[in-house]
Amino acid sequence: MPTVPPLTITGEERAELQRRIRAHTTPQRAAKRARVVLLAADGLPNRQIAPMVGMNEHTVAQWRRRFESERLAGLQDRRRPGRPLVYDHDQRLRLVATVTQQPPDPASHWSHSQLAKELADMGISASQIGRILADLDIKPHRVRSWITRPEDPSFWERAADICGLYLVPPTNALVLSVDEKTGMPARSRTRPTTGPARGRPARQEHEYVRHGTAILLAALDVHGGGIFTATDLDRNTAANFIAFLDDLDAKVPAELEVHLVLDNGSSHIARDTRWWFVDHPRFHPHYTPSHASWLNQVELFFSILARRLLKRGEFTSVEDLVAKVMAFITDYNRTATPFRWTYDGRPLKAS
Repeated sequence: MPTVPPLTITGEERAELQRRIRAHTTPQRAAKRARVVLLAADGLPNRQIAPMVGMNEHTVAQWRRRFESERLAGLQDRRRPGRPLVYDHDQRLRLVATVTQQPPDPASHWSHSQLAKELADMGISASQIGRILADLDIKPHRVRSWITRPEDPSFWERAADICGLYLVPPTNALVLSVDEKTGMPARSRTRPTTGPARGRPARQEHEYVRHGTAILLAALDVHGGGIFTATDLDRNTAANFIAFLDDLDAKVPAELEVHLVLDNGSSHIARDTRWWFVDHPRFHPHYTPSHASWLNQVELFFSILARRLLKRGEFTSVEDLVAKVMAFITDYNRTATPFRWTYDGRPLKAS
């Protein structure tokens, strides 16, 4: 006969205890305590419960008493006093005040050792500073870049103008998104790359040989999807850009208007370039606002080119790089389709 009467628990308490046992995120010690209470509620004595949950009888009896007096809250760990803080609130506040100030020249940011020297009168070590800052989630060694967009009264007007070209194709006209991809590296690895195998990715040598860089000037047919034309250049200059425009003028049928989406690069806004547009009235430049290159759709193609060719490609020379880029564009044009553009250029509203 059991020496202790069964525990009395409510239906809600039983459901909660069963949930804790089933949940994968419940700590093992909490699941054991929940089993103790459920088995005790079923009338089992402590001596039978103990081997079933991996505890001794005294511990089982303790959790039974805790539940009886405090219910579910009694199954939580007690708060332990622990070691008192070596560095009190004021000293920690002083550390925070120091680390958020400008670091001493010529350092760009505070290191733990510099902070320990600055706060030498506190007798705090660099390692202890690291632990305190980690506890406060302060990381002086990290930085996140961001950009302040200058206030531009025409920002939304220009953005809407470009998005209008994307969303509503103008009649009897061609919309081309134009830009340069500069600094494409021609690099070859010092050791051959090995292909992927089961359970192992391809292996590429970290060291490489530089052979120079190339520049790609490309025009994306926004509503056709293909790269209308592309040239390789030695330098990004207004003269080269105008030569590219002359090539476009010769290739695009004379009866079509041409709308060019451009960023504010020096070759696009140069005096000679602007005079070229005056002399060729069927060409209409549409400039993206400052810091809004994401509005230029050709950047999407450049991203594809970088991921699929430039990032892992190996090139023995600049000429080899240019040849492979042109081959990539030819292959891309075979199945190219327009990008699906939905943004209309108006400020986004929070939902």
